[in-house]
Amino acid sequence: MTYCVGLKTHEGLVFMSDTRTNAGVDNISVFRKMHCWQKEDERVLVLLSAGNLATTQAVVSLLEERTKAPDERTPSMLETPSMYQAARLVGDTVKEVIRQSAPAGQSADAFGASFILGGQICGMEPRLFMIYPEGNFIEASADTPFFQIGETKYGKPILVRAFDTAMSFEETVKLLLVSFDSTLRSNLSVAPPIDLLYYERDSFRIGYEKRIEAEDPYMRTISEGWSQALKSAFKSLPDFTR
Repeated sequence: MTYCVGLKTHEGLVFMSDTRTNAGVDNISVFRKMHCWQKEDERVLVLLSAGNLATTQAVVSLLEERTKAPDERTPSMLETPSMYQAARLVGDTVKEVIRQSAPAGQSADAFGASFILGGQICGMEPRLFMIYPEGNFIEASADTPFFQIGETKYGKPILVRAFDTAMSFEETVKLLLVSFDSTLRSNLSVAPPIDLLYYERDSFRIGYEKRIEAEDPYMRTISEGWSQALKSAFKSLPDFTR
């Protein structure tokens, strides 16, 4: 399993993903689930992936291959005229990979994968999409300014309660690490290292990128501080009266 989040703020886009994959408790590996395409002064596109590892790797490999050997019939991730068309390209590639992977008559569910795509193309606003295994997708809005894929339930409550699109990059990272800490403590299939990427609006370059290891001092501070804050908040609540 995995956990990935993409958020849209007033300042830009922030992405975070874990790196654990597992096929049972005795078969655990580390794979990067964050991928980026950029063309200087023109575009930055970031893709997060969750689901069947073979499917996600095949999708990313095909998208990458087509940037190096363009097909006149299909623009690559470096050529799509809009973020919407980039989301369509990812969705079509997902459908293509799953169709080729699933034997005739067999359910494609086992080969499913979902993606978060975000970025900006020159002359347009930053946009954020979530792409389903069926290839269709939805876009983030003022009412839903973030997307999660993978093991989402443990880290969602803090995002729903606390996320504000006016947050700074630093505040957003703090919130994301609280969300990831809640997930790490609740599900062994999600684990560090954690990849972080920030794209600043209208910059057309990656603003900040870091891999956060399990023993990262700031990560430990957030984890310990959040645990203490929860205990203090719980104790401050009034007791139930009969």
